[in-house]
Amino acid sequence: MNTNKLLFISSIIIIGGYSVYSFLGEKNKVDYSTEVKPILNKHCIACHGGVKKQGGFSLLFREEALGKTESGKPAIIPGDAKHSEFIIRLTHKDPEERMPLKKEPLKKEEIEILTKWVNQGANWGEHWAFVKPEKPSVPNKGFFAGFFSLFSEKWEKNDIDYFVKNKLDEEDLAPSKQADKAILLRRVCLDLTGLPPTEKQMQAFLKDDSENAYEKLVDTLLASPQYGERWAGMWLDMARYSDTKGYEKDEGRNIWQYRDYVIKAFNKDLPYNQFIKEQLAGDLLKNPTTEQYIATAFHRNTVNNDEGGTEDEEFRNATMVDRVNTTWEVFQSTTFACVQCHSHPYDPIRHEDYYKSMAFFYNTRDEDVPDDSPYLRQFNQPEDKAKLANLQHWLKTNFSIQQEKEITEYLTFLEPKIHPHAGDQFINGALADTKYLGVRNGGSVRFKALPLSGKRQLLVAYGNKTGGSTLMEIRLGSLTGKVLTTIKLDTTEKRGWTNSWDYQLYDLPKMDGRQDWYLTFKNPKVKPDQSTCIIGSFTLLPEFPGRERADFAEKRKIFLELVGANTENTPVMLDSPKEYARQTHVWERGNWLTKTTLVQPDIPASLGKLPKNAPKNRLGLAMWLGSKENPLTARVAVNRFWEQLFGTGLVETLEDFGTQGFTPTNSALLDFLAVKFMDEYQWKPKKLLKEMVMSATYQQDSKANQDLLEKDPMNRLLARGPRVRLSAEQIRDQALLVSGLLSDKMYGKSVMPYQPEGIWNTPYSSMSWKLSDKEDQYRRALYTYWRRSTPYPSMITFDGANRDICLARRIRTNTPLQALVTLNDPVYLECAKNLAKKMDKTGGTIDEQIRITYQLTMCKTISEKKLALLKKLYVSTFSTYQKNKVEAEKLLNVCPDDNIKPKNIPDLASKTLVASTLLNLDEFIMKE
Repeated sequence: MNTNKLLFISSIIIIGGYSVYSFLGEKNKVDYSTEVKPILNKHCIACHGGVKKQGGFSLLFREEALGKTESGKPAIIPGDAKHSEFIIRLTHKDPEERMPLKKEPLKKEEIEILTKWVNQGANWGEHWAFVKPEKPSVPNKGFFAGFFSLFSEKWEKNDIDYFVKNKLDEEDLAPSKQADKAILLRRVCLDLTGLPPTEKQMQAFLKDDSENAYEKLVDTLLASPQYGERWAGMWLDMARYSDTKGYEKDEGRNIWQYRDYVIKAFNKDLPYNQFIKEQLAGDLLKNPTTEQYIATAFHRNTVNNDEGGTEDEEFRNATMVDRVNTTWEVFQSTTFACVQCHSHPYDPIRHEDYYKSMAFFYNTRDEDVPDDSPYLRQFNQPEDKAKLANLQHWLKTNFSIQQEKEITEYLTFLEPKIHPHAGDQFINGALADTKYLGVRNGGSVRFKALPLSGKRQLLVAYGNKTGGSTLMEIRLGSLTGKVLTTIKLDTTEKRGWTNSWDYQLYDLPKMDGRQDWYLTFKNPKVKPDQSTCIIGSFTLLPEFPGRERADFAEKRKIFLELVGANTENTPVMLDSPKEYARQTHVWERGNWLTKTTLVQPDIPASLGKLPKNAPKNRLGLAMWLGSKENPLTARVAVNRFWEQLFGTGLVETLEDFGTQGFTPTNSALLDFLAVKFMDEYQWKPKKLLKEMVMSATYQQDSKANQDLLEKDPMNRLLARGPRVRLSAEQIRDQALLVSGLLSDKMYGKSVMPYQPEGIWNTPYSSMSWKLSDKEDQYRRALYTYWRRSTPYPSMITFDGANRDICLARRIRTNTPLQALVTLNDPVYLECAKNLAKKMDKTGGTIDEQIRITYQLTMCKTISEKKLALLKKLYVSTFSTYQKNKVEAEKLLNVCPDDNIKPKNIPDLASKTLVASTLLNLDEFIMKE
């Protein structure tokens, strides 16, 4: 054997040996995320983590775990488990020394894992969800797999199926056959539009035998206007959308345009990262549109406390907390709320990270005031539109585009206001109802450190019904300081409360810097205990242009008229200008009154960094959330869409992707779809949803045999199709549609369908439920007026959210109350009556009528057994109602006028009960 051959063989042996060694070594290496972290979370973190650090020892971060404890020595010595106190304490003989203290000792195998981990260097690993996803290769899809598939029937329809089939093969399971065509039709219609197929859709699809019939159907559904309504319903739970403000009074809020924005965004397939950007920071975009301003109402859906005696600043801070928690739960599925009071007990997020996140929101203009300002004002009256156009033209023509822009912006938002709660040092005065400025004759109030540079006018929103004018004297620095000006607040037509203000504009002398204002009020006509007037807000403005012009007074008058115009107001997000900017501090133990370290806007270091070009404001945060560098956003979005179709997410805990959340049932599939969603689909939800519903996985029959139920009872491995109960909204909408009552009217203010009397008995509120007219009673559930304190009853019974806070996942329940709703709620009884009338119009025998109605209702053919049972129900009830027509009339609620009564009341009443039975069948309220 020559030398070259010896060298070659030796090289092969060395390489092979090294490979085997590497393989065995890697296999023997303890994985921190999947093996160590679960043990620490279960047994150690409660006392040695983000909340508590007993003995000065914490296992949350590596630098803390390897640092010195109170003993002066580290508890973990990497590579030396034998001398590491952390390991020694796990098997200590003394129960006072053994850890975990006063609890069951760790299992032998758990101690072995931790010992091996320390000996291997105590290396920290990153949690899977906090690592940027990489696109995995599709399993079993290569050339050889394709070659061998020529000899067998191929089940997979797209890439999703290869990942699912790979998992099934590992568990020795086989996928189910494809669902019946009619079942699949109903399933995909409900999933993509929230509605079952119409009779026309059903007939067209069942007759279409082309190979791409199903794909054509899917494309039609995705292009349907009802698609946006269906997916907006999912989003509004997370956005905590409501038509009221919450808390005790729970008064109305005019925010329906945000709901319409969400519907339109889904319908036009707005890229998800742009959807995030517009909702978090639409007002900070370059030249934002009206729609983008309205999008920011996402974070104006927070609750607002109008109760008398409350501290506005306390509830403004509560709103900040809600915005932080909601942002992280919706877009990152992270339990960030845990970090308000201390570092996260389980995930690598520090206490100060919470307030760095809060700093993105802390500078917004909203201050928990009754009028929900700031709000977007829309001039809908023709005369107001004409005045605005006139003023804008005058400003552009005679001054500058910039001045026109600034004045138009002010008229659009009326910001920045100075609210009465900014006042202090009251003498003979107070905040009326803790909201408005009410100072008695001779009384005064201070407004501290007002920014006065460039401010030459004072706009006052007030009401004066005292019968005499009030003089308001403004002094600088003190009650005896220089008199800046004295203004006259004449009597007004409006009383001055919430949105009932008169506006007056007053000139101010030139001032610089920040100064304290002391306001003194005089009105000798008022009683000693009576306020001289009620003031809602002040605004300091630059000088109105054109004082030297002949038309100055006319144009300033138009400006003031537009300030007081009756407009459509929608709460939106706006940041404070620099002179009103706030600073953000860490709150000690989450208490807003105990502020400590000053912080700047930023994201947790464990999740990366803001993009280089990102500003440190809400827009910068939105840019990071929608970037490909963010490890969570795409995964969370994909998981949420998946859950809506399959009933359970690939990560079951939609609200928690952290170490305490569930691990993915198919992590490779989740990452594959997340990367594809970002790269190939450019964040467009319709493309992602189409891939999901076009998969063989989705199209499987939902029936389960005994073997499947034993091996995978919850269908986590997806060996069968989804079978879940419909949402509260879908159950109601479906009943309305099959009965022929559903209105297809879209958008607009929320409606009030039938609701039992007495539900809205809320103290200190004059609101009442006023039944909507005509078709508005039968609109989709999405448009139903949503009051937080008393949501629509049938929605709550079927697990709807009250929307006080963000809800990432509805937990389905099964209670007797649900059956009582669909059996007895007048809405469902009306649907049953209308469906009975449709049944009657089909003609033919009762067998034929039941058969046709069942097929239109369930989208499948009725079995002979069911037909016999329903016919038996009809015959028995018909016999009963023939003998007791009064009960039949009572059921149908017929008019006593004989000319209007149905021809055969017992027949219609019996068919109504048959129809009601259909609307209550399991197969009707379930997606099969």
